[in-house]
Amino acid sequence: MALTAENKRTEIASDLPLRRSVAGLCKAAADPLRVDILRVLSRDTFGVQELAHVFSMAQPGMSHHLKVLSQSGLLTTRRQGNSIFYRRPLLRGGDALDTFQSALYATIDAASVDEKLTRKIAEVYKERSKHSREYFERNVDRFEENQGMLCELGQYLPNLNELLALMKLPKKNRVMEVGPGAGPLLQQLAKRFDKLVALDDSAEMLELARKNVQSKNVEFVHGSLEAYPGAEKSFDAVVLNMVLHHLASPAKALRKLAHIVTDGGYVLVADLCSHNQQWAKESCGDTWLGFDPQEINDWARDAGMAEEQSTYLGLKNGFQIQLKLFRKVS
Repeated sequence: MALTAENKRTEIASDLPLRRSVAGLCKAAADPLRVDILRVLSRDTFGVQELAHVFSMAQPGMSHHLKVLSQSGLLTTRRQGNSIFYRRPLLRGGDALDTFQSALYATIDAASVDEKLTRKIAEVYKERSKHSREYFERNVDRFEENQGMLCELGQYLPNLNELLALMKLPKKNRVMEVGPGAGPLLQQLAKRFDKLVALDDSAEMLELARKNVQSKNVEFVHGSLEAYPGAEKSFDAVVLNMVLHHLASPAKALRKLAHIVTDGGYVLVADLCSHNQQWAKESCGDTWLGFDPQEINDWARDAGMAEEQSTYLGLKNGFQIQLKLFRKVS
């Protein structure tokens, strides 16, 4: 009997960290406002000032709630230059705590985000897009020079071509490039496909691409990806070359791409890995300082796409490029 009691005390002691963690999660989530914050952060990343705007409250109050959620493990932070952004942690379901936390998120997400909050979130996205669009309007003549400070297409084009070849798409297929910039990749795509759409939110940049890529098989469309009226499953592939870090909501963009890509179609992303070069925001108009590779994978998975292939390249200036090929799950 003594041995049994001792074993039970040992078992209780070994479970103590888990019990404390579960209690901490429940305590942090036991507030209607914090539940709403977790719901808003279900699919995206926001800064404290943005969340203060969304919830119409003072920044110190919002900072307090975010601190409680972060200390419990319900949120994680990521520094973007001088700013800190909040998002849910990446859970892998490897232990009982992850399973519990995933179930808690699922329960919170069962209710939709309030309509008023949805409008406020749209305002945040609009402000982000405005910043990026105004940068390109001001710097259209210096775009290639500024982009070269980060990386140049020639540094990773062979690897990009390998992924394009892996698609094995017929020349007749319909393909879109989002944000073609000055058009160097668009020129390459025009050799591979007969039906191309070049989509850009900046009229100035789109005109520059039009001048540089004089091909009859390219349709130039002025507009944002978020507002693009393309029908469901209307493209066989979409390419985003150094564009994702300019978009207001990368997660939302990938969901839109999954909508317009055919079942079994592809999304090819070339972008920077996470970095701390704050100057890129001002000099290159970047909204995000690169991405964690798993972060992009999770956004794609949530959008209904599976990773087919990834390649990573380190550059001499310290940046690292990630090339990712996703395929829409039918």
